[in-house]
Amino acid sequence: MSEELVCFKAYDVRGRVPDQFNEDIAYRIGRAYGQFLSPKKVVVGYDIRLTSETLCDALSNGLTDSGIDVISIGLCGTEEIYFATSHLEVDGGIVVTASHNPKDYNGMKFVRENSKPISGDTGLNEIKLLAEQNDFAAPNKKGNLTREDVKQAYIEHLLSYVNKKSLKPLKVVCNAGNGCAGPIIDLLETELPFEFIKIHHEADGSFPHGVPNPLLPENRQPTINAINKHGADVGIAWDGDFDRCFFFDEDGRFIEGYYIVGLLAQSFLSSHPGEKVIYDPRLTWNTIEIADELGGNAICSKTGHAFIKERMREEDAIYSGEMSAHHYFRDFFYCDSGMVPWLLVFEIMSKQNRTLSELVNERMAAFPASGEINSSIEDPAALLKSIENRYSEVAESIDHTDGLSICYPDWRFNLRMSNTEPVVRLNVESRGDTSLMAEKTKELLALIRS
Repeated sequence: MSEELVCFKAYDVRGRVPDQFNEDIAYRIGRAYGQFLSPKKVVVGYDIRLTSETLCDALSNGLTDSGIDVISIGLCGTEEIYFATSHLEVDGGIVVTASHNPKDYNGMKFVRENSKPISGDTGLNEIKLLAEQNDFAAPNKKGNLTREDVKQAYIEHLLSYVNKKSLKPLKVVCNAGNGCAGPIIDLLETELPFEFIKIHHEADGSFPHGVPNPLLPENRQPTINAINKHGADVGIAWDGDFDRCFFFDEDGRFIEGYYIVGLLAQSFLSSHPGEKVIYDPRLTWNTIEIADELGGNAICSKTGHAFIKERMREEDAIYSGEMSAHHYFRDFFYCDSGMVPWLLVFEIMSKQNRTLSELVNERMAAFPASGEINSSIEDPAALLKSIENRYSEVAESIDHTDGLSICYPDWRFNLRMSNTEPVVRLNVESRGDTSLMAEKTKELLALIRS
C-alpha cells in the first residue's frame, strides 16, 4: 500500500523537511515527473534554503534515472526556471523552493514545455499518485546531468521590457529578504541608472531577518526605515523566490498590489489599445474602470497562478495581475515575474516625471480597499453560505468565480476560502468612500469572527 504524500498542494509541492518532504520524496517526484511527461530534457534549479541544493540533487537523480537529460542552472528564483525552460527550448522545468513558507519547509514548482504550469488539474495529481506508488521501471539508459548558466540571457531579456534611455537616476531601496533576488539586482545594477540601497541583500537560507514575506506588516519596517533614512524615491521588496514584487512610495507607504495592477494595466493598454488584461475577483473596480476608459478588455479569472496563466493563454492577454503582487506578462511566456514589474513602474515614473504616490494616489482615493484580511474558521463553507444569505437580498450582483463576491452600487466585497489552510480571506472596496469601506469591513469581520 502506498503512503500519502501530504506535501502535494493545489499548484505545487510544499512540506516540512524532513517529515513531510525529503530527498527520498524528491527522488520519487523526479521519477514520477519523468513517467508522466516522458520529457527528453528538463531544466532544474533551487532557491536559497539550506536544504534546497541536496533536494535538487535527489530530484535530478530521479530524472536521470528515468533516462532524462537534466540541465541544472543552480541557485535561482522561480521565474528563472520559467525563463530557462522556454529559452533553452526544453520539455519542462522544476524549481526547488518554498517561497515564503517557514524556514524548515521546502517544496517544488513545475512547468512543462513552453513554461506551461502543471497544477492539480493538469497533471500534478497524476505525478502525486505515481510518486506515492513508487513503482518505476528501470530505464533503458541513464540521462546526463549538465550545468548551464542562463543568467546573462535572462538579464538581457529583463532589460528588453524598458527603454534604458528613458530611465531617470532614481534612488531605490531594495530588500531581497536574504532570498534569491539579491544576485539578480547585482547583475542589473551595472545596466541601469538607479542607485540601489540594498538591505537584507545577501542570499542566506538561515533567514537572519525572518522568512521573506513582505505581505506581513512586521516584515515591511526595515524597508520603510531605509526609505526614510536615505530619502529614497521608491522601495521594492520580494519574497524568497522573488516571483512577487512589493512596492513602497517615497514616504515609505506600502502600496497594495491592487493599485500596481491598475498602474501596469493602464500602461499596457495605453500603448496597446484594445488588448486584454486579466484580473482576480478579490478587488476589481479599479482595474475594470481603467480598462473601460482605455478601450481595453478586462477579464476576471479565478485566483491562483495556474488558473491565471491558463486564462491568459486562452485569451492571449498582454498582462495579468493579482492583488497578492503576482504580475504576469505575455512576453514572459504568460508567466509571473517579480523583476519585470519594478522595471516597468520605474520607467513609468521616469517618463511621466511623477513619484509613485502621484501615480497611485488618485486611484487609491477613487477605490479605497481594506487589503486582504485573514480569519481562521472551522467551517468556511457554512460561513460563506450564511454571509451570502445575509447580504444577497438587495445586492446589485452576486458572483461565485472565486468564493463569494457581492456588489452594491457604492461598495463590494469578496470572501473566499484559502486553497491551502483553514482560513477565509476578506477584501472590501468602495467607490471613493473610505469610511464606508472601513465600516463595512468592520461589520463583515464581526460576523465572520463571531
